[in-house]
Amino acid sequence: MKLIDKYVLKRFLGSFFFVVLVIVAVIVVIDITEKIDDFGEHEDLTLYSIIFDYYLNFIPFIANMITPLTTFIATVFVTAKMAGHTEIIAILSSGVSFRRFMLPYLIGAIIIAAISFTLTGWVIPKSNKEKVKFEVQYIKGKFYYSDRNIHIQVSPNVYLYMQSYSNQSKIGNKFTMERLEDTQLKEKLSAKRIQWDEEKQKWTLKGWQHRLIDGMSEIITEGVEKDTTLIILPEEFENKYSDYMAMTIGELNAEIDKLKRRGASNVEIYEVEKYIRYSSPFSVLILTFMGVIVAARKSRGGTGLRIAMGFFLSFIFIIFFILSKTIAETGSLHPAFSVWIPNIIFTGISIFMYRYLPR
Repeated sequence: MKLIDKYVLKRFLGSFFFVVLVIVAVIVVIDITEKIDDFGEHEDLTLYSIIFDYYLNFIPFIANMITPLTTFIATVFVTAKMAGHTEIIAILSSGVSFRRFMLPYLIGAIIIAAISFTLTGWVIPKSNKEKVKFEVQYIKGKFYYSDRNIHIQVSPNVYLYMQSYSNQSKIGNKFTMERLEDTQLKEKLSAKRIQWDEEKQKWTLKGWQHRLIDGMSEIITEGVEKDTTLIILPEEFENKYSDYMAMTIGELNAEIDKLKRRGASNVEIYEVEKYIRYSSPFSVLILTFMGVIVAARKSRGGTGLRIAMGFFLSFIFIIFFILSKTIAETGSLHPAFSVWIPNIIFTGISIFMYRYLPR
């Protein structure tokens, strides 16, 4: 690596971390302002818990989420400054091609993308567990499961039904679980009520009946009360607020497979989260490439115009990202394709700018 590469790389990474620090500080101040009333409603909540249980987990999450945009802003800022000081003209006049000039930016973008992918895939989900737990307890309030006539496919051929369930008492009413083979009922377990036994870590069936069907014969057993292990657990009826954020990539894959087996309607939310974690590092590379092209030309308007253009393109990227994410979560398009729409569009714009904009 040449001296000029080290110079550009140092300025690029330094500006990136500075921009992240400034934007995160602003977001934290705004977040504290919005949540100060919620914090004040809980007498058991201490300053230590707010700082260490929430904001020390909130800051890495926010910093990583805005990484593509902060990378783009840092790229535009550094390149525009160099162009304004005629440094880029001097570099290109020395025989360095524009493609070669972009090498330290590419190296910096790869470093940032690799760190971001590692954090978002495995590190941040673990800290998000504490962040989500804090939000559920102190900000969102107590959760009450209110669905009725609950139908769940718990495995490929096993279906569960409950008329109602209370996640506070962990009691379900009018419970039925059926096992089918080729659309034929083979086994049915029903109970007037089921209740979770915390000590035994099992379900207690009350007023139960078990039917085992084999052709034309049927074996029926019943009783007043029985402890049993079912495929479902009480955790599945608890608050699912942002639980996908607290999952590693491996846990996301397992959860997606489970939801697909059950025929769940909210599987797109988990798929969107999974594909965003793969597309985000590529966004860093694409936006870095675009940022260099946008800001490399020296203009009479100075660096302010280039930086303003950078913020405008960042705004456009955010709009495309929000729209594509919303489309993906509704199931209108496949999540993998929808999440990549901003990257595809901005890659095309970057290639067009590289070929036709003067530098």
